[in-house]
Formats: sequence, structure tokens, C-alpha cells
Amino acid sequence: MFKATLKGLLSRKLRLVLSALSVVLGVMFVSGAFVLTDTLGKSFDAMFQDIDKSVDVQITAKPKVKSTNGDAPQANIPAAEVPTVRAVTGVAKAEPGVFTTGARVVGKDGKVLSSFGPPQFGSSWSGETSLVQLRTGRGPTTDNEIAMDAATAKTTKYTVGETVKILTLTPKPQSFTLVGIFGYSGGRDTLGGTQTIAFTTPAAQQLLLGEKDVFTQIQVTAASGVSQTDLKKNIQSALGSNYKVQTRTELADEQSGDIKQALSILNNVLLGFAFVALFVGVFLILNTFSMLVAQRTRELALFRAIGASRKQVIGSVLVEATIIGVIASVVGLAIGIGVGVALAYAVTLLLQSQLTLVVGVPLVAVVAAIAVGLGVTLAAALFPAVRASRIPPVAAMRDAATPDKPLTKITVAGAIVFALGAAALGTGLAGKGAVLPLILGGTAVTFAGVALLTPIISRPIVSLLGRLFSWSVPGMLGRRNSGRNPRRTAITAGALMISIALVTGISTVLGSITASAEKQITGSLKAELIISGQQTGPVPPTFDTAIIDQAKKVPGVESFGAAWFAPAKINGKDGYPSAINDLPTIRSMFGLTSTSGSIATLGKDQVVIDDKTAKNDKVKVGSTLDVQFFKGGVQHFTVSGIYKNGGLNGYIFPQRVTSLFKTQTPSLGLVHLSPGTNVGDVQDRIKTLLADNPEVTVQDGSAYVKAATAPFDFIKAAVQVLLGLALLIAILGIINTLALSVIERTRELGLLRAIGLRR
Repeated sequence: MFKATLKGLLSRKLRLVLSALSVVLGVMFVSGAFVLTDTLGKSFDAMFQDIDKSVDVQITAKPKVKSTNGDAPQANIPAAEVPTVRAVTGVAKAEPGVFTTGARVVGKDGKVLSSFGPPQFGSSWSGETSLVQLRTGRGPTTDNEIAMDAATAKTTKYTVGETVKILTLTPKPQSFTLVGIFGYSGGRDTLGGTQTIAFTTPAAQQLLLGEKDVFTQIQVTAASGVSQTDLKKNIQSALGSNYKVQTRTELADEQSGDIKQALSILNNVLLGFAFVALFVGVFLILNTFSMLVAQRTRELALFRAIGASRKQVIGSVLVEATIIGVIASVVGLAIGIGVGVALAYAVTLLLQSQLTLVVGVPLVAVVAAIAVGLGVTLAAALFPAVRASRIPPVAAMRDAATPDKPLTKITVAGAIVFALGAAALGTGLAGKGAVLPLILGGTAVTFAGVALLTPIISRPIVSLLGRLFSWSVPGMLGRRNSGRNPRRTAITAGALMISIALVTGISTVLGSITASAEKQITGSLKAELIISGQQTGPVPPTFDTAIIDQAKKVPGVESFGAAWFAPAKINGKDGYPSAINDLPTIRSMFGLTSTSGSIATLGKDQVVIDDKTAKNDKVKVGSTLDVQFFKGGVQHFTVSGIYKNGGLNGYIFPQRVTSLFKTQTPSLGLVHLSPGTNVGDVQDRIKTLLADNPEVTVQDGSAYVKAATAPFDFIKAAVQVLLGLALLIAILGIINTLALSVIERTRELGLLRAIGLRR
């Protein structure tokens, strides 16, 4: 049986290739995802080890608040702590410095240099080191001078001696003279694609931290014979629990850990597409083996007639599946490794990171590739193998294959599954119960029900569609052949159905998000013009607070609402609340309605909150909140009102708290016009006011929605490209099915040619 299986497999090489190809593509995604993330992870590990090699211990202050919106504000270390550190036993050298996000370069075109991914850093200049090396010029010595990394200089085409505008904590850019351009050891122009601007220490403190005589870090070198661990213990004991002390290894692990956490998201996305590819591939393999078993009815029956047991017949089909699975897994793994490394290289080019790739092929990639490829193939072949074992020996004397079984059982099962899924989906869409689980689960179950019903559905559909072609003899033959085996027709169409459903479903989800955002902004928001900017890094784009009063004086402007957003800790829980300039104006623009208490005005120690957040955080009108912002100590606020969840949600504080934010300028401006006012005229006047605020612009509602939902367009395009793989596998399935169908009907087609049917 084993020899017969091998010879039969080798005689059907084309079928072997077509069957294995879908598994190859799925395994390629699985192994490629792991290789991509492991390669990038190891490459960043090596980079951070290189960056921190001159540091034995680094000290930072523990931040008072933690952001939930992508920014992790650093706490400042008072300069008075530096002598304390230098006096610790085992300290040979302690260098304080400023290094934080928030320095953005304004290019020669007047636009802020963006960075999608790598941060934009500002630092204090501490001279050349084993890592930082001047390429041209010198380091800054006065507060109106800067140096920048070589990659940023090349991108902006700035040269030493030119005037450069830099944005920091203030929305208006300040002018500096570029006196130096630096690179990094190993001939690198950048570290991982980051942009870095170096100031003098006093300038960095004031512009990046908003305070004098403070630092973000102290880098310590150990005295001879003192271990990093001992030095860490000594420093921690001297400074206390308000400071974070890390050894070089701990620091590098934390830095690379943040990168790996982001990479894990990419890994999960790619694994999701691998699952889709393999799921669609199951249909292809199931169909292929079903047809192979049908074609080999006489052959398998002959085996049974000369003494082969049912186990041997099942084993024969599964051996064939195993060989296909192993070959596909090995080939898919090899291609996946190449694809993973190529994607990692593409990522470094996209981010302009100049990262030295350290290729990683983790054991999990190899194990997953073999397990998934072989497992999927065997699972798909098991049902046809069992069917093959039931072929009676008498079938060896028949010319025709055994007829297909009735569709009663599968139709009843499909109807039950479909009814259960539809009920769950309907309940979720009606907003009852656990909405999201019901919708997602109901969709999946409904989809499974439709797949089970496809054989019975295919008959009337084939009959209907076939009438379009029944005017010709080939059309009549095609119609009858499609309807002759509804299971095969259903499985062939099922792979394509799943692929199209996925593309359509994801496009619908992203389109719905866009439509919902547009409805919310254009429907509930009573503001004809919106001032905002596209956030491309951890620091939000803002505009000068003085614009609020200036815009109110523009003819045609009836009211102006402004909002600030910043991280805070509220009753011990991290959040991202807002502060506003005028509650009545904001209430009117967003159509906020009170559900409890009053939202008419907002006192200096009062806060209002939406009803959903109030329920989740278990607060009510009259509750006292303990709030910690970036600066200062704990503040106490009383909940004065609860409003219905709408366009602006969460905690809303009065404007006076913005003095405790790290960034003290607003990031959202809302302009409501008087009736009959020309929107374009007012927009032009406000644009003039924003001339010195290059990160923001003023837009009408439709333009704002388009800008806000632009990332979804990119995501949709990327997802559809990846889901194109599922369509490709589905098309391969159709090709495979038709190729096998032609082989199966060789005698029939030859007879048709013999009686006069043309090619």
C-alpha cells in the first residue's frame, strides 16, 4: 500500500503542486511573521546594547502620571540630586542630562518634519562620546544654537550656519543657528530612525521640560571593581523610592521590550492573515482529496478486493496528505524565512532607521510551520480518507464513481447553526446583552451555517445562473456538471466566498468607522470650523492659547471653544482627561445634556463627567476626586454634573488645571459662526492667525473628518492587499478543482469530441 501510494502520488505531480501551494502560502505567513519580529527584536537589542555600553547605571525619576494615549511623560530630577549621586560609594562619574521627546524641526518648506514611528527627541549637548561623533561644526554653546543628527540634516537639507526653526513645548517655533551636525559610531546617521536636536543644557531644560535646574536622567559610571548591581543598590538607597535606578542590562532590556511590544501587534496581525490563508486552504485541500478519492474509487475498491483493510485505505490517503504537508511545510518555512528577513529590511528602509539586521529564526517559527502545515493538511484529508475506506470492493467492477450522498443531514445541521447564529447576531445588533461578543460570535456562527447550507443552496443558484448559458450545448453541459455534485461545487465556491466575505467585511467595518465619525462630527458638533493637527508622535500638535481671544474678535465668529488633553491619575486610575476654556460653549457645541447635577458652569475645583465613565468609575454628583497631573501635588475636585455620553467623553476640568500639564497649549479649537456668515472668509482670517503655528490648521467638518480617518484608508488598503492572498488561494482552488474535473471526465470529454463537439 505504501509503494502504491508513492507511485500514485508521483504520477500526479501537478495535483501535488496545486494542493501544496495553499499550505505553502499559509506556512509562509506563519514562519515569516515570527522571523520578522524576531529579526527586528534582535536588531534593536543589539542597537540598545551599543547605545548603553558606556553607562553602568542610569537614574530617572518615577513619573507622577502614566499616559494612556501613547505619551509617557518623564518626571524631572532636581539638579540638587546630582551631588548626592556623585557622593555615593562606587560612583566614578555621574553625568546629568536632558533627553526627552518633543523637539520637532520645521523644514525649509515651513512644514513640521513628521515621524511616523520613531520619536523626535530633544537633548542637552554633552560633547562627543564613544557613541556620538561630530561630522561637521561644533556643539552648541549659547542658548540660540543647536546641533542635529545627520539623518535629519540630510532630510531637511539644512547645513551648518543656517537658521532652523524648532517646535518644543510652545506651539510657536523658535529660531536657532545650526552650529553642528553629528552622527553615531559605526557610520550611522541615526539611531533606529529617531530625530534628535541637541541644545545647551539651560535651553533644553527650559524648552523641553519647562523648568530650570532639572534633568531627565543621570548616567553613572562605576568605579573600578564595583559591579553594576552593587552600584545600583547603593544609589537606590541614597535616593529613595521616588527614583528608578537601572543597570545597563536592565535599561537595554526595557528599551528593547517597548519595541518588542509594538512588534507583537504586527506579529499577531500577520498570524491572523496566516490563519485566513490556511482556513481557505482547508477548502482547497478538502476538495482536492475528495475528488482524488472519487476518481480512485475503482482503484481503492480493487485494493479492498485483494485484501486491503479499511485502516490501510485510510492510511494510504493520509500518507499522501502527510507527504504533501511535509513538503509544503518545509518549502513554506524556507520561503517564510526569506520573506521575514525581506520584510524586516523593508521596515528599516521605511523608517530610515539604518538598523543593522541580526537575522533571527526562532524555534517557534520552525515548530509552528511544521505543525500548522502538516496539521492543516491531515485535518483536511481525514474526512475524504474515512469516506475512501467505506468504498465497497464491488465498486471495482463499476464504470461510474459512487454517487454523492443525500444532503439531508448537512442541510438540517446548517439550518440549525444558521438559526442560532442569526438569533445571536440579531440580539447583538438590537443592543441587548453583551453586544460585541454577540455580534462577533453571531457573525461567525451564521457564517458557518451558510457554509453548511451552501451545497443545498448551490443547486437552485446553479440552475438559475445556468439558464444564462443554456442556449448552447456547452452551456447546458456546464450547467448539468455544476449541479451534478453540489458538495464539490459548494466547497469550490466556499473558498472564494470566504475570501470575498473577509474583504467585504473588513472594508465595511472600516467604512462604518469613517461614517460614524463623520456623522458624529457633522451631526452633533455645532462648529463650522475646527482647529487641529495630525498627531504623528507622542507630543500632540497644539496652538497658541492667545489664538482663543484673537479668534473671538474675528467678524462672524459667535463662539470659540478650546480643549486641552493630558494624562492624569484620577482616584489612583490612569486616564486622559480634557480641560476646556468655557463649559457653556462646549456644552452647546457638542449638544451635551445633563443626566444628574448641573453642567451649566464649571467652578475652579469642579469637574463634570459623562454617564458611562461615571458608572464605570463608580462616581456620582458630589463625589470628591483626588487628581494628580504632570506637575504639582494631588488636587481635589468635586463632581458637579454628569452628562450624557456624546461627542466629548470622560472627565472635563476647568482651564486653570492646564498650568499643571506638561504641554500647556490647546490641541483642539472649535469655531461656531453667526448665521449667514461666509465660512471661507472666516477660515482665511483664522489661517492668518495660525501662521506661526505650523503644526495645526483650520478646516471645515468634511476636511476634518477626512484627515481624522485617513489612517483607516491606509489600514484598509494594507488589509486588502494581504487578504488578496486569500483570494489567490481561492482562485488556485478553482483551478485545481477544474483541472481535476477535466481529468475525471477524460472519457466523457473524448466521447463528446468524437460525436462532433468542437474544442
